[in-house]
Amino acid sequence: MSCYQSVTPELLQALKEAVPGRVFSGPEINEDFSHDEMPIYGKAMPEAVVEVRTTQEVSDVLRLCNQYNVPVTPRGAGTGLVGGAVPLYGGVVLSTVKMNQILSYDLENLTVRVQAGVLLNDLAEDAAKQGLLYPPDPGEKFATLGGNVSTNAGGMRAVKYGATRDYVLAVTAVLPSGEVLELGAPVSKTSSGYSLLHLMIGSEGTLGVITEMTLKLISAPKETISLVALYESLEDCVATVPQLMRSGLQPQALEFMEREIVRLSERYLKKSTFPQNHQGSQINAYLLVTFDGEDEDALMDVVERASEIALEAGALDILVADTPQLKKDAWAARSSFLEAIEADTKLLDECDVVVPVNQIAGYVAFISQISEDYDFAVKRFGHAGDGNLHIYACSNDMEPQSFQEQVKSFMERAYQEAVRLGGQISGEHGIGHGKLDYLAQAAGPVAMELMTGIKGIFDPNGILNPGKVCRRI
Repeated sequence: MSCYQSVTPELLQALKEAVPGRVFSGPEINEDFSHDEMPIYGKAMPEAVVEVRTTQEVSDVLRLCNQYNVPVTPRGAGTGLVGGAVPLYGGVVLSTVKMNQILSYDLENLTVRVQAGVLLNDLAEDAAKQGLLYPPDPGEKFATLGGNVSTNAGGMRAVKYGATRDYVLAVTAVLPSGEVLELGAPVSKTSSGYSLLHLMIGSEGTLGVITEMTLKLISAPKETISLVALYESLEDCVATVPQLMRSGLQPQALEFMEREIVRLSERYLKKSTFPQNHQGSQINAYLLVTFDGEDEDALMDVVERASEIALEAGALDILVADTPQLKKDAWAARSSFLEAIEADTKLLDECDVVVPVNQIAGYVAFISQISEDYDFAVKRFGHAGDGNLHIYACSNDMEPQSFQEQVKSFMERAYQEAVRLGGQISGEHGIGHGKLDYLAQAAGPVAMELMTGIKGIFDPNGILNPGKVCRRI
């Protein structure tokens, strides 16, 4: 039984006074607010949705809900994949999508201040006009930056530039009490007590609601070039990755893909991009590698060396995407993998484990082996350069209960092996409520108790995104 109160007429009226014209209840609420992008983690309708535009409005909403003991679920664009934005206990969904202003650039210090609801794609395009690059590059370009920071999203460029955490210098966050915190500073280093900033980053909206962020930018590289290495076997493909990482060539992005997922993506896009055969041999796996730099000639030398490494490791051929259209086509196919899977699949679950780079080949072989024990199909791709693998269980003909039972067994084995190899439960999607039990098994009782204790300090009444990350109600 829930320990929370329902949204009363008195609270609803107070919310409407605090956020005029942007409070919705009952039949006014769009069904989209009941779930995220992974429906298998359930749906739950909120009792009210509040679309905030300012830090002060967030503060007022949280203060009121804390006073009435009503749960609050922060939500950005709802593109999460672990049930993190599902309002498990009803209450209020706090939507940040209207907090969408790029507030200011500091071009001398290469930073930008943004509201939490700014879309990743919008910042990327706007920064490019300044000759700048925001390096974090999660696959979902229309997620909000607040959501990215709340999950410490990674993306394809993490292999060279790091994850979102590495580019967050400061945030404004609101505690469940309504108190406003300014965490961090627009400086390059600090040794000033416990890092509450980095505790807030990746906390998935369980400790506070991030409303504004100061993000680090870099000068946009002048040149980029991609190559596609073609392989007959997935084993040779993924075994190439550690060799490329040891080479000192510093790829910006390094992705592996299997034949089936590439064909699925191409059917979804209605455009063929990658070869299916080479000199009589079937292509079963691909490495997509991007390099960036300041000098085209130097970059071509890098591509030549990378091609030699791939060919020596078993690649059948190398294709170089050195024009804007070729690069666009190659990365469009890669970026549409999830959408293609969703369009083709009725029942779907996913994990994004991360393992040491030199363990990728063994882990992929393990997944291939255990997948034979189940009735669903398994599709795999991933950020090979940083060991973050996306593994999807897919079925169109199983009964939902049977699918979920088998997936639970499969996921337990997949996560246990990842941890045994020195990896982690999630590389970039977070825990939400869908992966909480797996995190508890991997982290152990002491770590979970510490996380629960931290949650209690920030949120004594437990109203903020309850049932996620570290404890169920």
